[in-house]
Amino acid sequence: MRNRNTNTILRGVSLLFLIAAVIIGIISLIGYSRQRNNYPASMTIAGVPVGGLTPAEASQRLLEVYTSPIEVTYGDGLIQIDPNLIGFEPDVETMLAAADLNRTGGSFWGGFWDYLWNQSRAGAQIPLSFSLSEERLRGYLQNEIAARYDEPPTPAQPIPGGTSFLPGAPGQTLDINRAVLLITDALKSPANRSVTLTFSRTTADRPTIDNLEILLKQIVTVSKFDGLIGLYMVDLQTGQEIHFLINNKQELPVEPDVAFTASSTIKVPIVASYLINRGSTLDAGTTATISRVLGKSDNSATDIVLGGIDPNIGPLIVTENMKTLGLTSTFINGFFYLGAPPLSVQPVTPGNSRSDIFTDPDPYSQTTPSEMGSLLTDIYQCAQTGGGALVAAFPDKINGKACQMLIDFMAQDKLGALIQGGVPDGTLVPHKHGYVPASDGTVHDISDAGIVYTSGGNFVLSVYTYHPANNVWDITNPLIADLAKAIYNYFNVSVQ
Repeated sequence: MRNRNTNTILRGVSLLFLIAAVIIGIISLIGYSRQRNNYPASMTIAGVPVGGLTPAEASQRLLEVYTSPIEVTYGDGLIQIDPNLIGFEPDVETMLAAADLNRTGGSFWGGFWDYLWNQSRAGAQIPLSFSLSEERLRGYLQNEIAARYDEPPTPAQPIPGGTSFLPGAPGQTLDINRAVLLITDALKSPANRSVTLTFSRTTADRPTIDNLEILLKQIVTVSKFDGLIGLYMVDLQTGQEIHFLINNKQELPVEPDVAFTASSTIKVPIVASYLINRGSTLDAGTTATISRVLGKSDNSATDIVLGGIDPNIGPLIVTENMKTLGLTSTFINGFFYLGAPPLSVQPVTPGNSRSDIFTDPDPYSQTTPSEMGSLLTDIYQCAQTGGGALVAAFPDKINGKACQMLIDFMAQDKLGALIQGGVPDGTLVPHKHGYVPASDGTVHDISDAGIVYTSGGNFVLSVYTYHPANNVWDITNPLIADLAKAIYNYFNVSVQ
């Protein structure tokens, strides 16, 4: 009897344990199923922790993070940028699909077994998936940040009444390529969403050439010079020109340019013509003669060079060579020796045909500021590149070596005044000046034309002056020097 009761009790207890186990299993299965609907505890999506969240909750959290503004500092500006405004969109759907695959991809019963033994699965690290319009980002940087916060450089400004310039201020320019990288990194980060943009310093520009022209005209009008002055300047780096005529403080039109007495400046075309017609292989005697022509302005040596071109019509050949170059108002009509006859009827040129101004130009040799400046520009370009107008006009007759030789001869003119007087000592100024006193001691024409080499840029300057009564050296010389100084300072603002 006792054994029967014991078995009944044991069966009851076993049944209870079985029922309890089934209940616990069902509860555990329900708990696991609920857990399986959420992401694993250690899972991150695009660096954002989503453990324990449902896909809907994870989606909301991702959008909260990646659509929040990024903070951009540029200079003194603090800018909040909406990612959507610059074309950034997180691909939440793709990232959740990858996370769901990780969440549900394993064995259900294997996961349940781990759950029963309190063994959590390692959550995957789902990378960020996104799209970004770099074109929109660059457009925003250019139009909203650079346009608003960049600081353009301030060019140097001429000092009224002087020959110097107030230095400009450097500018600040957004480094857009670098900014694209920095902002893209911030958009991709869930935590580090602040950016400090970099910029580059832009050097201050030199003054505009228009400002230089205004300054040069002011220098003339405030000076004591009351005659006619013609100035022609060429920036040899850019080809920009300044050309003006001022007569007794009143500006005149420059077309056609006015003819002046060429005086000794005509010796530059003469030597150029010799090299064109006789070549640049010079013996010692010819070299010494040309040095006397351009270094000492020796008229007898000049006649020797003209005779070397042609003993009878050397001057006329020089004139024809200049016409070939397009210099129609530049000519020499005879030799230099006293009493030399004119070789032809005085040429009528655009420069000496103007009726509104008269400079009483020498019937033997004339030129204009722009034509002499153009010739020097051609010589410079020929020496620098072996090309240009001279070589084009006289192929196989002139080359860079010959042009450099001519410049070297011109550099022997060591006057130390006029253009040379306005630039620092040691500045290379190949030039030729003209200064011819009349028999009564008065001077009507003073001129200088040369190439000025500077560390900030090279330029050609051609200045011719005429006064009907007396061209006073102590007035005209400092005027031309001041003009040269102002141009030198224009090219070398930082060292003036």
